[in-house]
Amino acid sequence: MDTAAPTPFSTLIRTASHEQHTEAETSTFMSDLLGGRLGVEAYTRYTEQLWFVYRALEDVAPELAEDPVAGPFIQPELWRTEALERDLTHLHGGAAWRETLRPLPATAAYADRVAECAREWPGGYVAHHYTRYLGDLSGGQIIRDKAERTWGFSRKGDGVRFYVFEDITNPAAFKRHYRELLDALPADDLEKQRVIDECKRAFALNTAVFRALGEQFPLSA
Repeated sequence: MDTAAPTPFSTLIRTASHEQHTEAETSTFMSDLLGGRLGVEAYTRYTEQLWFVYRALEDVAPELAEDPVAGPFIQPELWRTEALERDLTHLHGGAAWRETLRPLPATAAYADRVAECAREWPGGYVAHHYTRYLGDLSGGQIIRDKAERTWGFSRKGDGVRFYVFEDITNPAAFKRHYRELLDALPADDLEKQRVIDECKRAFALNTAVFRALGEQFPLSA
């Protein structure tokens, strides 16, 4: 009797984290930001928080390049820290932001967890890598378009460079290859479940950042 082919891990991780993903995407802060109901100050504050998270992802990335689990995902064309720094310099009108910027507590918790996984658990690092970069290549483009139209940034220019992957000429093909890497992850079923659970945690940490930002930028009644 024929047996069904096992479900690809990329499908399992996407399906299992769908609820958490949707909760993050539909947070009040993000809905208000994308709806044009918040000012550029809120967009700037959000961009600041991203900088802390991506530094945690990318500062250690070269050290993971030879790791059998995380190594295949270390692809410099994805890296966002430099683009974020250009955006922040533009948004702040200079580089002085580097001296005074502090993360929100929720952001610090998020970045600390990413850094912990990077140091101690490559599978967990992959979970955070997946939730961030595949989202940037997909839904992030909606944010870029809204930001350009709402606050007048040049198309794919300073202020929205975080969302522009200049070294990825075919995002659809790149995402397809990324999912193939997930499917080939050298891990047993138990470890894969741990990665899925960490993916859910990553979305929850992201949602906590949105919640904190929403408290900073409530809409007037």
